[in-house]
Amino acid sequence: MAGEQLQVLSALDLAKTQWYHFTAIVIAGMGFFTDAYDLFSISLVTKLLGRIYYHVDGAPKPGTLPPNVSAAVNGVALCGTLAGQLFFGWLGDKMGRKSVYGMTLILMVVCSLASGLSLGDEPKAVMATLCFFRFWLGFGIGGDYPLSATIMSEYANKKTRGAFIAAVFAMQGFGILAGGVVSLVVSAAFDHRFKAPSYQDDPVGSTVKQADYIWRIILMFGAIPAALTYYWRMKMPETARYTALVAKDAKKAATDMSKVLQVEIEAEETKVEKLAMKSANSFSLFSREFARRHGLHLLGTTTTWFLLDIAFYSQNLFQKDIFSAIGWIPKAETMSATQEVYRISRAQTLIALCSTVPGYWFTVAFIDYMGRFAIQLMGFFFMTVFMFALAIPYHHWTLKPNRIGFVVIYSLTFFFANFGPNATTFVVPAEIFPARLRSTCHGISAAAGKAGAIIGAFGFLYAAQNQDKTKTDAGYPPGIGVKNSLIVLGVVNFLGMLFTFLVPEPKGKSLEELTGENDEDSPELDMQPPTNRTVPV
Repeated sequence: MAGEQLQVLSALDLAKTQWYHFTAIVIAGMGFFTDAYDLFSISLVTKLLGRIYYHVDGAPKPGTLPPNVSAAVNGVALCGTLAGQLFFGWLGDKMGRKSVYGMTLILMVVCSLASGLSLGDEPKAVMATLCFFRFWLGFGIGGDYPLSATIMSEYANKKTRGAFIAAVFAMQGFGILAGGVVSLVVSAAFDHRFKAPSYQDDPVGSTVKQADYIWRIILMFGAIPAALTYYWRMKMPETARYTALVAKDAKKAATDMSKVLQVEIEAEETKVEKLAMKSANSFSLFSREFARRHGLHLLGTTTTWFLLDIAFYSQNLFQKDIFSAIGWIPKAETMSATQEVYRISRAQTLIALCSTVPGYWFTVAFIDYMGRFAIQLMGFFFMTVFMFALAIPYHHWTLKPNRIGFVVIYSLTFFFANFGPNATTFVVPAEIFPARLRSTCHGISAAAGKAGAIIGAFGFLYAAQNQDKTKTDAGYPPGIGVKNSLIVLGVVNFLGMLFTFLVPEPKGKSLEELTGENDEDSPELDMQPPTNRTVPV
């Protein structure tokens, strides 16, 4: 039996969409803009790093990063992100969302700048310092996941909460787009100022000395949007749900939200004390009561995010095939170093513009009408269908007349990842767990996703190598081939569809209704399982 809602929380749930909602979206969203920029911009400059630091005299092709160095440069930030999600998720429940929010931003700003200032003349020194700073950059980025989602969830009204949280996450799309645009501008400017011949005409001269500034400027630019939002993050009041339900300070919660909502709110100190004494508000993460109430929910959010990120991050493997198929990127030896950065940036910008960004905003538009469950199930379903459609007739798609079809289907898998589980796996964990464990559980779910990302980005990098040893990329052992890798990814997406049935539908309900934090204590209630439906009716 549900008890009476606190007035301050009821006011937030029923509030009309106001200016402070959009302010919160921008403040939290700029963190995600920076996260995406920093995580994905490295892929734009790895080929340039290979040309600068791993050039081999007399080689027919430009230098490339060795497999172990490439894995470290691309993956160390993901490892840092996983650690940051767990640590800052836990800290956000212990110290408060606002207290920790500034720490993550400072870490991102400092490490973005430091990444571009990686020290040393020798390749090992530069790569080692770059990896060190990118790990701590990832650590700060990891903290932004649970904190931004939880803050937006606890500020939003129940009618449009899904759209607001999804809008924060959708800023990732703009971050990826900005990475491409900044790389385009910087590489075009350097190419115009320092003209260089192609590699096949002059192997040494094709990489001008000034090219070393290009990757540094691109990586350091990520500090700017994060630094711009620091003041506004520090001005945000602590969320009322943390202040009232976790810190148990009814007066401060009422005062803060009275200013935000511009209405008078009563400080219900007695009611807060009563809520604190209820059994529904006292169990810990590692208790039987949590396992009974939320165990399946946590299993659902962790497994779906884990499986989604295996497929989502491994899709980047096939971008070079796509780019070559439609002629966006010529062979490396026919370009100079700056021209190659420009072509890669142009390709990523077009893919972000045409499929990645629209997918995110379709989710924002429809999530509070269709519900999280339906969008996630639909996304996994279409990702499964399109992955098998690429895999089963794979030889058919490799033939020149059919390559445009391959490009279209490939783009649709990106679209339905973002208008699907890539957004909903971020939204749902911020809604279905109690306030005192919300940030921690979101951090655990997100960390499971990053574990999947590490498998997707690197496990499949090796798995997708040709089965013929003579046809593998330099330095890689034979794998199972692209066709078999695509089949495995299709199975992974299908499993994601099945595990979606463990995740409840939060659409239209208050956070306390979902978590049972207002439930009255009674023997009958204690014997009942959680009432959240898995499939919306």
